This record gives sequence, structure tokens and C-alpha cells, in this order.
Amino acid sequence: MELIVQPNDGAAPLLDAIDRARKTLDFIIFRLHSKEIERAAAAAVARGVNVRALIAHTHSGPDKRLRELELRLLEKGVTVSRTGSELVRYHHKLIVVDHEELHVYGFNYTAADLKCRSFGIITRNKPMVQEALRLIEADTARQEFEPTLDGFVVSPENAREQLATFIKRAKKSLAIYDPKLTDSQMLRLLNLRAKAGVDIRVIGKVGKRAGNLRVQKMPAIRLHVRAMIRDGDTVFVGSQSLRALELDARREVGLIARDSGVVKRLQETFEEDWAKTDLGKKEQREFEKEQKLATAEDVVLQISITRNYAERRPATALPTRRDA
Repeated sequence: MELIVQPNDGAAPLLDAIDRARKTLDFIIFRLHSKEIERAAAAAVARGVNVRALIAHTHSGPDKRLRELELRLLEKGVTVSRTGSELVRYHHKLIVVDHEELHVYGFNYTAADLKCRSFGIITRNKPMVQEALRLIEADTARQEFEPTLDGFVVSPENAREQLATFIKRAKKSLAIYDPKLTDSQMLRLLNLRAKAGVDIRVIGKVGKRAGNLRVQKMPAIRLHVRAMIRDGDTVFVGSQSLRALELDARREVGLIARDSGVVKRLQETFEEDWAKTDLGKKEQREFEKEQKLATAEDVVLQISITRNYAERRPATALPTRRDA
């Protein structure tokens, strides 16, 4: 399992995945504004790969752009389908390579998103890959999808339940990236965990019921991902914010993972970002001040110990003339 970190990793992991495909390549697309990725898909078709793309029926921009994308991909030999309109939006972003490797992204296939803070997870876990393929088939056929696998988080089918459980199981800490954390149930759960002593930090934006949560804006660059780190050993990365619309009315996908390498890199990235926030800088100054005070107290204590030892130590008698 691997973690993709944007903007650090750029388009390379996506292009590498497309270039590795030998038999099949399945895309789910919400936005694709990258000529480089389109060329890579065309090259895959040219070498005999069966490339399929499922494109969202709508997004926030002009729908004609999606139709133009559809026509461009068809011209390149890609098999193209469009999602239904049963859900408000189909906002998930997936790639499956040769039915063996699954990519779940928080970012779109656009230059703008590759410059944001975002993440993706790559896994070769067979049950996860098969679950993603079942979802692709269901959405392509415009049929209902019934999740069967814990850790494969799908809105609206199981996301609310799985992410609520993820939060409830926090014992020590929760570090959260979320640009639109507004769901009342999730905020209530977070505040309950905070009252129980869980250290909760959020980079992004939180609704009016934030309570005592520590919340800071993403410093320097735009945030375009939803991710959580629980107790330093479990992560969630996906496309759904903790807000009602994305939990209950849109197609969104994320993964829950315990891979140590993924957890470590995500935690390190969060700590780096938090340190650049206003509150993070303030906490660092307070920590350094406490360290200086502690060091000064240690010096005073050491001087006191040395002085007491010297005062209690018996004086050495000077030799007399007779002794000499």
C-alpha cells in the first residue's frame, strides 16, 4: 500500500499506473483537464489495453465540458459510459489497473488539483480491488450497489456508519483534513471524543457547532481532500467530507487503512502543515518557552544539589607539623 501526497508527487503516480496497464484500465472521472493523462490513456489503447472510463453526468462547471471530454476519449478508442442522475453528484475518483491495483484519490485529474494539498491511496489488496470493480460495474449499469467490505467507504451506502465508527474508536488523537466539516452528527461525535480527552485537530473549515475543537485553515495552498488519522495507527482517505450532502446524497469513495508506511507519511504531512498554521506556530513558541524554563530549572536544581553536597561534605584536615 502506498500514499500519494499532493502537490509533492504530482502526476507521476497516475501516469505510472496508466503506463503499467497491460490488459485493462478502468477510470472513474469527475474532472479531467490533463492532456498528459489523455495521451497516456490513448497510448494504453494503442498497445492493446481495454480502457474504460465512467464519467460523471454533471459537475459544477458547464456540462458541455464533460460531453467534450467524452467525445475526445471516444476518438482515442476509450470505451466511455456516463453515470446516472439518481444521485446529486458522482464525485469519486478511482483507477483500477489490470484488475489488480486500486487507486483512490481525493483529487481530480487536473493541474489545479495536483497543486493542492491532497492525497491518494494505492492498494493491491484483492478484496478492496474486487469491491471497487463491483462498484464500477454497478454505476456503469446504473444499478444499486450493496457494500460488502469494511474499510471500503462508499457514500451514500455506508459512509455515515463507517466514518462515525472511525471517530468513536479514537482513544488518543484525531488529526483531520476536511474543507467542509458541517454534519451535526459528526460534530457531536467529535465533541464527545474531545470531552473524553481525545486530542482533536482539524485543518480546514468547521461548522458553527465546532465546540472546543482546534481548527485551523490550510496554510499557503488550497485543501482538496478528506482525510483522518486516528491514534497514530489508522487512516481514512477519500472524497467525502463530513457533511450531510457528501455522506447521504452523493457518490463518494474512500478507504480506511492501517498500513504503517501510509500512516507515517500522512501523520508527518499533517504535522508539517499544522506547524505552519497560526495555532501551530503559537503552540511551538509555547513549547520552546516551556523547554527553556525546564532547562533553567534543571540548571538551578543542579547548582543547588552541588552546593548542598559541598556543604555536607566533611572538611579535609590539614596536616600538622608533627604529621609532616
